[in-house]
Amino acid sequence: MGWETAALLFGSFAIMLVLDFPVALSLGVSSTLTIIVFGLVPLEFLPQILFGTADSFTLLAIPFFIFAGIVLGHTSISQRLIDLAACIVGNMPGGLGVVGIVAAVFFAGISGSGPADVAALGLVLIPAMIRNGYGLGFSAALTAASGGIGIIVPPSIALIIYGFIAEVSIPKLFLAGIIPGILVALSLSIATVAGAYSAGLHRKKTPRPDMTVAVAFRRAFWGLMAPVIILGGIYGGVFTPTEAAAVAVVYSIFIDMVIYRSMTFRGLIDAAAEAGVMSSVIMAIVATASIFAWILNIEGIASGAAAFMVATIKSRWLLLIGINLILIAAGLFLDAISIFYIFLPVLLPVIRVIGVIMTVNLAIGQVTPPVGVNLVTASGVSGADLRTVSRASLPFIACECLALLIITFIPQLSLFLPDLF
Repeated sequence: MGWETAALLFGSFAIMLVLDFPVALSLGVSSTLTIIVFGLVPLEFLPQILFGTADSFTLLAIPFFIFAGIVLGHTSISQRLIDLAACIVGNMPGGLGVVGIVAAVFFAGISGSGPADVAALGLVLIPAMIRNGYGLGFSAALTAASGGIGIIVPPSIALIIYGFIAEVSIPKLFLAGIIPGILVALSLSIATVAGAYSAGLHRKKTPRPDMTVAVAFRRAFWGLMAPVIILGGIYGGVFTPTEAAAVAVVYSIFIDMVIYRSMTFRGLIDAAAEAGVMSSVIMAIVATASIFAWILNIEGIASGAAAFMVATIKSRWLLLIGINLILIAAGLFLDAISIFYIFLPVLLPVIRVIGVIMTVNLAIGQVTPPVGVNLVTASGVSGADLRTVSRASLPFIACECLALLIITFIPQLSLFLPDLF
């Protein structure tokens, strides 16, 4: 195993992160530096790796799902989903907070992105929670934590990337994420209800929309149909996940410009530009991380680390706990895509069925400072100080970690639906 190579690769990467360089630049520079110092391959080979990774039909689903989520975020669908959730669960203690969690599950079936969920729902939900006695920090933290469900339940951008790297069926991964996503939502609901009791909000009746469940369902119908069309088309064999993402874009534009008529052509251009910027950031990380992962494989660093873990830790359960701790620690400093590319080459030889476990870890990482993207988004949407939101997120993180342990030690929660189909 190339310990010297590993030391330079990870050491230079860590130094650049500490110096606050962008993640994509840190991955690219550390990888290029390692290749030059050890003469691993001619530099002319690097563009082939970069282009070969980005030129993927599977990864084409990412910009499409991002675009669809942004377009739907410009409609009134967020309010309609919140109204439906309020009619269903609004009367329970901490009802308005639980409404936000249920609405996040609904919206997750459209966007596949945590920050997109936070931005779309936070603009409506956070002011409503504050008006009804919830603290600013609590409201923002709850929205940030529930947004993490967006990368667990299908169609999940994180699971698309995992499937691409691990070369496994993305439709099966989507099925595997459904029950764990619901379990995480339940864990967040427990934290919300407990927080409502501690703040005395359980005595306060949550305002419900002046409509029946049937009316609320009818108003939210077009939004609810998006995941039905996406997932129904995939599992019905009508189209692939990438084609489903393209269908989601067409459907979202149809809803926005024909059904709700809430977006102009200029607004559509702006949404496309926003999706282009977000997709470019993601693909830059994907491309540079692929070089990092290539070095891990070609130098035997990944296989050596995997062999060391298996030889050192004999208990499967201790091994799983150790993997979770490593991923949670990585989530403090890295984004989900980088974690996939850096750690999957090491972990796949150790345990093949780890996609959902990793994704739940990464959902927790979206709410952990200092680089939790959902925290940053919720702070920007709500106007709350990032430190305040981070402090308020601790109970939600604790409950998510409990759900993670259950998912880890009861693998049938992830395997039941894929095995069934």
